[in-house]
Amino acid sequence: MKPPPFKYLAARTLDEAIDALACSDGEAKVLAGGQSLVPMLNFRLLEPAWLVDINRIPGLDGIQDAAGSLHIGALTRHKTTENAPLIADAFPIVTAAMSHVAHFGVRNRGTIGGSLAHADPAAELPMLAMLLDASITTQSGKGKRTIAAKDFFRGSLATALEPTEILTAVTLPKLPPATGWSFEEISRRPGDFAVAAVAVTITQQGGRCTDARIALAGVGATPIRFPQAERTLIGQTIDAAMANAAAAIVRDQCEPQSDLQGSADYRRHLVGHLVARGIDVAAGARS
Repeated sequence: MKPPPFKYLAARTLDEAIDALACSDGEAKVLAGGQSLVPMLNFRLLEPAWLVDINRIPGLDGIQDAAGSLHIGALTRHKTTENAPLIADAFPIVTAAMSHVAHFGVRNRGTIGGSLAHADPAAELPMLAMLLDASITTQSGKGKRTIAAKDFFRGSLATALEPTEILTAVTLPKLPPATGWSFEEISRRPGDFAVAAVAVTITQQGGRCTDARIALAGVGATPIRFPQAERTLIGQTIDAAMANAAAAIVRDQCEPQSDLQGSADYRRHLVGHLVARGIDVAAGARS
């Protein structure tokens, strides 16, 4: 299959890319890694008039250690993130999850910003952005915006990005000390999108949970957090009974879809087991 015809601009500066989007009347798409965009073009699910290639724009990649957070440029490749010592030290859950992102070739080319902007509900990075309370930076002719991850993902393949905006970076606030984590994913084959994925962090002090986060992917139109289940764990000593209680809340509240990968009932059953196991692992093994 071949993509529909389009005009192509290899932007050299961010301003040039933003101007091109502004002049396109909403008929342009940004090309970064292209690992999601190009297949959609080939299947003619998208027919943009312009592709604005941002790969040559300096300053849009790299990982920086800021006060209390990590700043990741939108053009940072998945493989760079997977291998980065800064990520492994501050967010080992991200390092673990990156090995589940598609296949080696895709990780070599795919970008952090591209995955977040694509917003596939079964993808790992949007779920991690939700789990880690990420903030997403965008830029347009109107200036910069900072959007909380919880407000960024609007639906399946839908975000708060405006047609004239470019996603430029994501910022991850560092986790509290004594935080354990777990990443659990079930897929049909390595590299496939998740049938269901669960990410959990548990912070403990004096044998009791002081902070809990539970995020899911593959079971809704967006990545999901479960505040009620998280609150159930806070102030408690985490044991199997507490893990099962929180998992039951998640299982009852999630509304998964049925598709060729599995039925809604199967996903709901799977989520219960993954959340309970994730909480147990995160509470027992500190990062």
